[in-house]
Amino acid sequence: MKKSSIFLGLIAFAGVLSSCSTQKAVSESTQTSTQMTKDYAYQYYAQVPLTTDISHLTKNEKEILRLMFKTADIMDDLFWQQAYGAKIDLIDETKGKAREYAKINYGPWDRLNNEVPFINGVGTKPAGATFYPTNMTKEEFEQADLKDGKSPYTIVRRNREGKLYAVAYHENFKNQLQKAAEYLTQASELAEDAGLKKYLKLRAAALMSDDFYASDLAWMDMKNANIDMVVGPIENYEDQLFGYKTSYSAYILVKDIEWSKRLAKFVQYLPELQKNLPVSANYKKEVPGTDSDLNAYDVVYYAGDCNAAGKTIAINLPNDERVQLEKGTRRLQLKNAMKAKFDKILVPISTALIDESQQKNVRFDAFFSNVMFHEVAHGLGIKNTVNGKGTVRDALKEANSALEEGKADILGLYMVNQLLKKGELTGAQEDYFVTFLAGILRSVRFGASSAHGQANMIAFNYFAEQGAFEKTASGRYKVNAVKMEKAMNGLSELILTLQGNGDYEGVKKLYADKGTIHTDLQNDLDILKTKNIPVDVVFEQGPEMLGL
Repeated sequence: MKKSSIFLGLIAFAGVLSSCSTQKAVSESTQTSTQMTKDYAYQYYAQVPLTTDISHLTKNEKEILRLMFKTADIMDDLFWQQAYGAKIDLIDETKGKAREYAKINYGPWDRLNNEVPFINGVGTKPAGATFYPTNMTKEEFEQADLKDGKSPYTIVRRNREGKLYAVAYHENFKNQLQKAAEYLTQASELAEDAGLKKYLKLRAAALMSDDFYASDLAWMDMKNANIDMVVGPIENYEDQLFGYKTSYSAYILVKDIEWSKRLAKFVQYLPELQKNLPVSANYKKEVPGTDSDLNAYDVVYYAGDCNAAGKTIAINLPNDERVQLEKGTRRLQLKNAMKAKFDKILVPISTALIDESQQKNVRFDAFFSNVMFHEVAHGLGIKNTVNGKGTVRDALKEANSALEEGKADILGLYMVNQLLKKGELTGAQEDYFVTFLAGILRSVRFGASSAHGQANMIAFNYFAEQGAFEKTASGRYKVNAVKMEKAMNGLSELILTLQGNGDYEGVKKLYADKGTIHTDLQNDLDILKTKNIPVDVVFEQGPEMLGL
């Protein structure tokens, strides 16, 4: 269904925020925005219609899309339950701009402003969202040693005696998952592409068992379908307590065949690029799978986790390390969403903050490549620690997400630079480096509560220390390409070493030292606010946008 109209302005609140720690909005939030703090302002989101040409699709493919939309809406509601609780409670208790902003954020906390509550009577967002009891400590969880407690597909609850126990997703959300599985099964019966048929059937079964391995492999083998759907509990960003639990998401995608052909050739270079990473051999001994592919898509629907505040513009999945080592990953570039962010956000930021002599270097092709190779770079580096601490993900716990995003950012730039030297990419090095810096200025606005935002803050501060850019007399940023290349290699080595060592304390120290926005940068970000440059986009989306 079509989303309701979204609040798009910068409106200041008046009033006072309560110190109450309850997760849900209290009844006072039914009053108008005059209750809200005078110091708080809604952030500005640009509204973008999300559509594409589907005239080339068959009748069955269009019917499959309808079933995918129904499935995605279920994922959307499940994510509300994970992130906040019952959506209807919050929506019923809010009005006007606060209600629309809550829909953007899937709750009463501003995701792109360090989870600040924007509704009266709401306290701090629980670090563990609703995955754990809000009064549970980390120590209590560790001491409980729960069976399946660290599983990505369980929630933790208390029994009547106050003891912790874990419940599987497929049991806790059984009724809704059963309906979603039915829709996917119906879609599989309509599918004419053998790969899509197999994937949809296996994914339906996976939703009811929380065993996604077989369906992930089937998705990796699905090379030729005109439409695609990423669906299920996928990313662990919402669990900021431990980083164990995954959140429900759905993307519905239509393949851009022409752009996909342009990207296919780059996969062959992964082993060579891994071998040449600027780090000692022990930290790059794993060989990335090459049964992966690069494709471009127009995304026609976001639901759940991927739709919360900042929107994803590229996908690198599956996250299962077993699948990554066996087959690699698929990298899906969401071209229409990427172009919307470039036009609505990156270009205005560059006009405001990049030195006039380098504004010509901010190019969509460079932005597309930087984003694309960010996703490819997730497959490089190291998945298992070198010292017996298990996987990097397990060793770094909740500190892993931001560092992994930082790795992908910097290794993506490294890959672009290497491919430029090989003549496999066109354009000037400055195009990619200046566009990368503009991208950092876009992403640091996401704040420390976002893995992507924190990763970009680390890169910005590291680059600043290494002289990769300077502030001109006019207060604008100017890239020094020679120093930026050197800094790129240094940060790559630092991150890969921390990951390979499973150095949890070292990563936390890196966040403390370089994961903060200093006054000078904050002043620049404030300039973007005064110019009403959007912080992100929201989509007018749904089946009717495709003429279904």
